[in-house]
Amino acid sequence: MNFQRGRHNDEPEINLVPMIDVLLVILIFLVVTTTYSKFAELEITLPQTNAEQVDQNTEKPDRVDITVNALGEYTINLMPIKSGASIEGLRDALLAAANQREDPFVVINADAKATHQSVITIMEAARLAGYNKITFATETDKINKQ
Repeated sequence: MNFQRGRHNDEPEINLVPMIDVLLVILIFLVVTTTYSKFAELEITLPQTNAEQVDQNTEKPDRVDITVNALGEYTINLMPIKSGASIEGLRDALLAAANQREDPFVVINADAKATHQSVITIMEAARLAGYNKITFATETDKINKQ
């Protein structure tokens, strides 16, 4: 006989199967929609140009030639700049070399082993001087010309 009516000793259960099903569906969704990039295997193709010989008899535009060697020493229009010159010092030298010409071409002749920072310093000095026309001098490969 059961003298304890209405009392059931049933403990509540948490059914984990539906929760696991929902988590698996979310996991599958994340795996399918995620894209993976391989930055270590990034392949780039650099632009190529064909250098043409410029006629030396044509009139050259206003230009300021800046040279930097592998040691980080600068010259502006073949005039040496003191070593360790600041950006402001290079800016002042650029302004003096331009001789009041408006926005001359700044031609950067950098040694192949010059540091990236030395070239950026020249570009920053030109920007502070208000010169926006900056170009780089290169040397063509003599083997390709033959």
